[in-house]
Amino acid sequence: MKLSGAYRNTVSGPPYADAVPFVWRLHAAAPDRCVWGSDWPNVSHWGPMMNVGDLLDLLADWVPDEVARDRVFVENAHRLYGFDMRGQLIDHLANRTGLSL
Repeated sequence: MKLSGAYRNTVSGPPYADAVPFVWRLHAAAPDRCVWGSDWPNVSHWGPMMNVGDLLDLLADWVPDEVARDRVFVENAHRLYGFDMRGQLIDHLANRTGLSL
């Protein structure tokens, strides 16, 4: 489940507080299957353009626990898209330091 689109699912408008209880229920149902997405470039949206930073800030309200939020931003996305985080980190460090790791 991609946690996004508060600007599409709001009646109250910014800061989209009416979306918070809905996202709480989604996250509670499957915390290991939630990822965050910006929805950029926001196609088929005819209202005022939102600030992506404001949407990103919403995640602190949507998923208040820091560890759970890290899963949404990093762990769940890595698993979903098949990223090898350890391998990428080793490559990054090797490139920066010139060392063979």
